[in-house]
Amino acid sequence: MEREKLIVVGGGLVGAAIAYGAARANVPILLLDQGDVAFRASRGNFGLVWLHSKGGNQIRYATWSREAVQRWPELSNELLGLTGIDVGLRQPGGFWLGFSEKDVIARQKLLARIDQEAGGIPFRMMQPDELRQHLSGLGADVVGGSFCPLDGHANPLKLLHALHAGIAKHGGRIVSSVDVVDAQFNDDDRADFTVTARDGRSWSGERLVLAAGLGNASLAPRIGLHAPVFPEKGQVLVTERLKPFLRYPTNKLRQTDEGSIQIGSTSEDTGLDDRSTPVGIEWLARRAVQTFPFLSDATLVRAWGALRVMTNDGFPIYEASTACPGAYVVTSHSGVTLASVHSLIIGPWVSGLAAVPQGFEVFRGGRFTAEAVGKTYAH
Repeated sequence: MEREKLIVVGGGLVGAAIAYGAARANVPILLLDQGDVAFRASRGNFGLVWLHSKGGNQIRYATWSREAVQRWPELSNELLGLTGIDVGLRQPGGFWLGFSEKDVIARQKLLARIDQEAGGIPFRMMQPDELRQHLSGLGADVVGGSFCPLDGHANPLKLLHALHAGIAKHGGRIVSSVDVVDAQFNDDDRADFTVTARDGRSWSGERLVLAAGLGNASLAPRIGLHAPVFPEKGQVLVTERLKPFLRYPTNKLRQTDEGSIQIGSTSEDTGLDDRSTPVGIEWLARRAVQTFPFLSDATLVRAWGALRVMTNDGFPIYEASTACPGAYVVTSHSGVTLASVHSLIIGPWVSGLAAVPQGFEVFRGGRFTAEAVGKTYAH
């Protein structure tokens, strides 16, 4: 059993970004990845690098998201230079589109409050005529919208591939098909951690990060932490490749770098059932045609579902264990938007190379009492 400097449990977008951030800081890392059998949120991620409207009830999350979108080009360029993988980052700005005056008015109030409290989170409200200057073919059901010049999108699968490749380039190790079922703190002279898989394999390390998605719910208490997470299903559709017509991502659909239209997404409470459904497919297709009527002629080529990793308030958990020094838990449903700061800031923090980011006390898992927690699921 080899002893590692840092073990990261979870090879999805959150865990891979953190592991990459540690590896690029010359920390020897081991990433344990459950593999394709995992409820991989990146498979169903809509791919938005999104700021405006984030953090309406938690301003620290708004400023954290702003830092993330601002630092995304740094991560994207670095990964391209290191691995040769273009993760498809485009940041021309992004549109939220509303179908009712009530929603548009509520949106304006929300964005104004966030910008006032956080500062430096720009937005602009637009009427349909102005929206159509930027979004050709917009449907008559769209009654208004908002625009943020900092928003954009990327390819989640290419991002995950690039992070894994970058870890390897920096000398990190990745072990796949690992279903971690236990994590223990060895309170002795070595003061390290032992991680055990379902098949009996185990690894030892000086530091430990749990980024295991839904698995954090059962693993975190073993190292003195609290991560009450639960699944939320999101269904997504993809069309055939079309001529470029949509330069900007929107909250309802976006045109990918390959030309297909990705349509998303639903928010459903179905437990661990990540299957696509006729009801979900129909709802997404109807909404897409309401947004751009000419899409009624486009051919759908794929539909699928995936599970987001959610907390009751929708915000991340970032916490260091006081009972087991050197252990951390990280969970977030925003694995694409926050990938840059997970790499460039969280990676060095969990490696012991940087202080905890300012204001992170609001993200501790202890903010959830036992009574406030809904469902928790082991992976």
